[in-house]
Amino acid sequence: MTLPISSQLTTSIDAPDFVVIDVETACARVSSICQVGIVGFRDGREVLAYETLVDPRDEFSTFNVGIHGITQCDVVGQPTFGDIHAALDRHLSGRITVAHSAFDKGALAAACRLGTLPLIETEWLDSVRVAKQAWPQLASHRLNVLARFLGIEHRHHDALSDARAAGMVIIKAIEHTGIDLQGWMAKPTRAKPKPPVPAPDGPLSGERVVILGEPLDGKLATVIAAAGGRVVRSVGMTTTLLVIARAQPYGRWVEASPLHRRAQELRDAGRPVVIVSEDALRTRFGLAT
Repeated sequence: MTLPISSQLTTSIDAPDFVVIDVETACARVSSICQVGIVGFRDGREVLAYETLVDPRDEFSTFNVGIHGITQCDVVGQPTFGDIHAALDRHLSGRITVAHSAFDKGALAAACRLGTLPLIETEWLDSVRVAKQAWPQLASHRLNVLARFLGIEHRHHDALSDARAAGMVIIKAIEHTGIDLQGWMAKPTRAKPKPPVPAPDGPLSGERVVILGEPLDGKLATVIAAAGGRVVRSVGMTTTLLVIARAQPYGRWVEASPLHRRAQELRDAGRPVVIVSEDALRTRFGLAT
């Protein structure tokens, strides 16, 4: 696979209303960016496209290669993240930047920190949040699912195609809901969900549980709390269980999710974190289905 840098620069007349970025990574370290795609939109049409392979100066895991198909050989002679930092800053800085989930934002920040480069100052908009509000009836808001539902041409896990599809999700959400870009940028006023109070005893008493794929106030959290487990927001040093909900949005790529990656890192470091599916948890502890 060989992808040249391709960049269509804009004039002030065609300056994007927003840009969209997608990155692919070489391994579990989010700093290991090996491909970047950026697409800019103005008045519902594409006005900018930029893509490049990146040499992450890191290992390529078979898991990640299986997702995007980019190998170590493909990035030989390609620019490093430091080489493209100025171009990324030129395209994103001072603009509204869309990404499908927080992964790409975190990857950019991690790569900047690793290379001791300035963080890119931009306003972020999560197209997953937009899609969930625009089409709440969908069981999944993964990008490939949305593309099929909305009739968007899409090649999954190709950075430029993913960026283009996420941008079209925003455009179609604006058309569907009547909420303009600034409306979507407004911070949601809904209070963050609170986990249920755990029962004083039960089969999960003493467990600190993170749920991947359901909200803190969802049905699974209620069942876990009733069994004595304490549901917490994120995976940390005191987490004992990561439960993968049936409704999780990552499908068979669940191991690439940030929560799963963090739990695996802690396990590799010797922490007693157990990763278990919802069905296995319910069966093991006799929880209500």
